[in-house]
Amino acid sequence: MAVWIQAQQLQGDALHQMQSLYGQHFPIEVRHYLSQWIEGQLWDAIDLENPQEEFKAKRLLDSLIQELQNKAEHQVGEDGFLLKIKLGHYASQLKSTYDRCPLELVRCIKHILYTEQRLVREATNSSSPVGGMMDSMSQKYQQINQAFEELRLLTQDTENDLRKLQHNQEYFIIQYQESLRIQAQLTSLATLPPADRQLREPALLNKRATVEAWLTREANTLQKYRLDLAEKHQKTLQLLRKQQTIILDDELIQWKRRQQLAGNGGPPEGGLDILQSWCEKLAETIWQNRQQIRRAEHLRQQLPIPGPIEELLNELNSTITDIISALVTRLLKTQTNEQQAKALLKNENTRNDSSGEILNNNCVMEYHQTTGTLSAHFRNMSLKRIKRSDRRGAESVTEEKFTILFESQFSVGSNELVFQVKTLSLPVVVIVHGSQDNNATATVLWDNAFAEPGRVPFLVPDKVLWPQLCDAINMKYKAEVQSNRGLSEENLVFLAQKAFSSSSNSPDDYRSMTMTWSQFNRESLPGRNFTFWQWFDGVMELTKKHLKPHWNDGAILGFVNKQQAQDMLMSKPNGTFLLRFSDSEIGGITIAWRMVWNLMPYTTKDFSIRSLADRISDLNHLLFLYPDRPKDEVFSKYYTPPLCKPKAVDGYVKPQIKQVVPDSCKSPPHLPDIPAHVSPLYTHTHTYACLFRAAGRSDCAFRGRSDSMLDTDGDFDLDDTMDVARHVEELLRRPVESQWGGQQS
Repeated sequence: MAVWIQAQQLQGDALHQMQSLYGQHFPIEVRHYLSQWIEGQLWDAIDLENPQEEFKAKRLLDSLIQELQNKAEHQVGEDGFLLKIKLGHYASQLKSTYDRCPLELVRCIKHILYTEQRLVREATNSSSPVGGMMDSMSQKYQQINQAFEELRLLTQDTENDLRKLQHNQEYFIIQYQESLRIQAQLTSLATLPPADRQLREPALLNKRATVEAWLTREANTLQKYRLDLAEKHQKTLQLLRKQQTIILDDELIQWKRRQQLAGNGGPPEGGLDILQSWCEKLAETIWQNRQQIRRAEHLRQQLPIPGPIEELLNELNSTITDIISALVTRLLKTQTNEQQAKALLKNENTRNDSSGEILNNNCVMEYHQTTGTLSAHFRNMSLKRIKRSDRRGAESVTEEKFTILFESQFSVGSNELVFQVKTLSLPVVVIVHGSQDNNATATVLWDNAFAEPGRVPFLVPDKVLWPQLCDAINMKYKAEVQSNRGLSEENLVFLAQKAFSSSSNSPDDYRSMTMTWSQFNRESLPGRNFTFWQWFDGVMELTKKHLKPHWNDGAILGFVNKQQAQDMLMSKPNGTFLLRFSDSEIGGITIAWRMVWNLMPYTTKDFSIRSLADRISDLNHLLFLYPDRPKDEVFSKYYTPPLCKPKAVDGYVKPQIKQVVPDSCKSPPHLPDIPAHVSPLYTHTHTYACLFRAAGRSDCAFRGRSDSMLDTDGDFDLDDTMDVARHVEELLRRPVESQWGGQQS
């Protein structure tokens, strides 16, 4: 509707020109009341020269009439009554006018929109408030569509000139034949007596002179017509090249870039229907001009006239053939990948340099008339064999990139032009086991995110700025988790701290930092046996499979380290808890709360037994989700309904699973009161590792063995739990005073 709003602000001659666009063929009231609907339709996607497009035009006509009828039905009041009648009349009028020729409706509306856009563009500039209402994408598309309209007009103009040239040349040939007839008559006079010859010869000579003078003038006129036509074709071909460059070198490359990012979870690449429409228009316009040039060449051969036209026509014919060849080959062979792609870019044979053998790799392309597309379905294609190259240094098999080569052959214009076309897929990684999936995903993600347009095949930067990587992993995270809640600035700071082993909390400190591929997914994080990406991928997988609703609800802080969690909980009442991803375990999440600082991380295996919400429900110690939300308010909608009474089946009662953390396994209410040599206790929900009371306090601390039973994340190692239990049992048998050396509880 933006164009119509701007069109209504036109003044003077521009306003009169806009108003003159409308009439009985298309009432201005229809444009006004259906402005939003009209500007929302893909009129340019319909090829007016293709009769097969008529069904699309008919659908648009039917929709237009339906919109008018709907608009009429919703009119109320006295004024609404009159408008209702008028709009209903227009609906009937348009149906009667265009029902048998719906393509004419499309032509009419395209002309109206194109002219309105031109008038608005001429009356305003891009910096004005009115001109700034259209976004850059709309302006770009309008410029492309306007260029197509200009090409259409130029092609129509040269077609008219060509017909005029043909008509004039045919008349010239008739007159030339007349001159030959006169010359034959003059020659025959030699056989007549002198008196008869003298009587007839002057008139014939006079007539011959007149015809020859006309032929001389007309020959110069024809030569000028030919040169003018050739110059117009040169102008058309220049605009065609420019338009083709914009579509193939700008729009198509940007679409390919969007396709890459879509592989990383970016928005759908979109725009392919528009690209197809543009390319079809290019092909149609190129072909029309090629046929015109060939007809002009045929006219020259019919009537050779000395001059530069022969050289000009040869040049035009060569240029138009190059343009159509470029359209075909650049559409299907651009921005390729893999080592063989270098040869492919040079049109060399790559079949003998294959890296693998694919079964069922041939099929017939099918044309779908309703969509105007060609497609091939490889329904049972499979990889039989792969040949890997020698790897360098620390490279692994999951860093080796391959590509799928597609080849086809087709002809244009009854085998007039035959093309063998090739194109390559985006990079793929061949793996043999699911355990390699996360590393392969990292390779593809890095390539999709950071490959530059026009790169040497498969070349990607070895390091990128941290904000660039943040954009890539945030895009991937939202897509994998299928959530609109992405990574916050605080989350990204946490990830930067992990990636760079830094303690800075300022986002600005990381904006100019770079991360290498090795740091991303080759080198393990300090003190861990996994990489940054492996840890992050584990978080994504866990969230995607088991935690998505809680992440979407904002119930999971997730990207918080242990010390941060403790600091956040210190000022909160006992029973306040938060959820954070484990630092020490891939794909783990732990509950930290004021009484028990951290539970051993839950993983996919745990959640396949009992969900997070049910586990939180089981733990009566958990009262408030940080900062102060009652847990039932947040999680109750995800609780599994309890069984009223367990029923015996075949004499058996089905047990229920419920997790328990012993009351005695909790930290002192005030952390500063813990002696310096005592570590806070971390428990696993299935482990009764420290059951004892000392002087009436439910404290859980002990010396010596406390550190050895914790892993690097401060969590229990299940292999040691039985030793711990035995140690506690032994402690309980001894007098309290001897164990604590006289300390007061």
